[in-house]
Amino acid sequence: MSSGRSRRFLHLSLGFWSGATRVRAWLLTLAVLVFLVANLAAALAVNLWNKFFFDALEQKDTRTVLLSIGLALMLALLSGACFVGGLHARMRLQVRWRQWLAHTLINRWLADRHFYQLSILATEADNPEARIAEDGRLAIELLVDLSLGVLNAVLAAVSFISILWVVGGSLTVAGYTIPGYMVLACIIYSAITSLGMFLMGRPLVLRVEEKSAGEAQLRYELTRVKDNAEIIALMGGDDNERARLDVTLAELVHRWLRVITWQGRMNWLIGSNLILASTVPLILGAPKYLADEMTLGSLMQAATAFMQVQVALNWLADNALRLADWFSSSHRVTQLTDAIDRLEESLGTFSETGAIRLGVSPDDRVHLRQLKIALRDGDLMIDGEEAVISPGEKVLIKAEGGTEKSAFIHAVAGLWSWGSGEILRPQGANIAFISQRPYLPLGTLRTALLYPDQGHEVSEERLRDALTRCGLRHLILRLDDTDQWTSLLSSSEQQRFAFARALIQPPDILIMDEPTSALDELSQLKLMEYMRNLLPGTMVIHAGHGTGLEQFHDRELVLVRSYRDVPSARGAAPSDALKR
Repeated sequence: MSSGRSRRFLHLSLGFWSGATRVRAWLLTLAVLVFLVANLAAALAVNLWNKFFFDALEQKDTRTVLLSIGLALMLALLSGACFVGGLHARMRLQVRWRQWLAHTLINRWLADRHFYQLSILATEADNPEARIAEDGRLAIELLVDLSLGVLNAVLAAVSFISILWVVGGSLTVAGYTIPGYMVLACIIYSAITSLGMFLMGRPLVLRVEEKSAGEAQLRYELTRVKDNAEIIALMGGDDNERARLDVTLAELVHRWLRVITWQGRMNWLIGSNLILASTVPLILGAPKYLADEMTLGSLMQAATAFMQVQVALNWLADNALRLADWFSSSHRVTQLTDAIDRLEESLGTFSETGAIRLGVSPDDRVHLRQLKIALRDGDLMIDGEEAVISPGEKVLIKAEGGTEKSAFIHAVAGLWSWGSGEILRPQGANIAFISQRPYLPLGTLRTALLYPDQGHEVSEERLRDALTRCGLRHLILRLDDTDQWTSLLSSSEQQRFAFARALIQPPDILIMDEPTSALDELSQLKLMEYMRNLLPGTMVIHAGHGTGLEQFHDRELVLVRSYRDVPSARGAAPSDALKR
């Protein structure tokens, strides 16, 4: 499963190199490769400089030593330029690739109301915002770093093995000649350290995945407390929230400690290798140097090449923790795309067997034909064969409970596809929606009032009139202020605000789900009167309850349920997954 998710992430992310972004992607890739080769060339030049400098030092050739110092300064400038260029190219590739991936994920998440459907279905892809923002960033950044690391390791190993083979030469022991003995010793040494790192680091992938999931869960719970701060404070739930967060934090710390434990075991080998990697080649070359078969410069050149080869061959083991981080982040991104795939598949399966079809009305009316909405424990139906709602008509939806009414409203709004029948709406109709918790976007109060249609010019008088009628006169002076309006306005003010929005730009169809639940009875009746008198041409579909609502509507539409013991095959998949 893990390898499959990694392959699916690679298949998804490699789309950056095709389509509209392919030119930029290939240019950035070419720049990264050019600087990678340039940096490797600089490293090879430094290796040759070691022989040049130490041979001059051994021969006490002052002139050559001074020349070597000048060459070292030139190599430093060249290496620095290559490093800076490579850094710019690599980070620009990471940023643009991450931008493409985030754009792709956001489009899939927002397409066809998937963001809403996933929020009401129980899936493993919780916290989609963290998966798109944080996990997507880490997956791309680590993928670039690791890919370049592998390529650099391969090129460095090939380049420096040839140097080590030539400079190290052969070694004769007890009459046996070992050609390229330092290359053989380097491979054996690297195999031992890599095997040790693999055995110690193998559990890290699972431990890091568990740690990342714990971090995401803590962020999610903290966000929930922030978003529901008012109701938690009013209910005195501080201690309960603190207790739950303490449990989540304790579990996260436990997971971190397991990561630290396994990483600590790996560091025994890493710490030892830091000393041995530079000592072993000197020990191996010492017999030939003492026998005057190798100059000091050749010994230092061989030692440097040995370390470069050893680092290249040990690259995978040295980067075990980063690989674990990449697996964790890429898996979390893939879980989100898998959840969207399964959602689309379920909707596709339903469409083949009779899902709710959202179509275009043959006239300017809304037609509900043989509508049946699949729920967990039954089907929700209209009391009658067919319902037709005309322009300007105000219809009150009645049902046994709030769940039924909300399910119907969401189906008419095009948010719920599970079931059967047809919902036909006028083509091009302007549809507005008012819920119990209206949405106020970031920005000024004026922006929120005109949301989502910002293109129309609306007079100041109309804005002030709507706010005054809805009991929000005190907000008129703050129309151009930017603030956290969702947190600043009370629940009743937000519902009044939603009505003001509808009065400012009357829609063709207004769908309302308990829009006055936070208002007192007098305020509710006043807003209902505005709905009836000031929106004469607007078709209203209103799911609400309360005394006296009937007088503001032209008729009622009754919803009935047919209960079943076991969900039908057609409805089992989505309804069993519903978050209740």
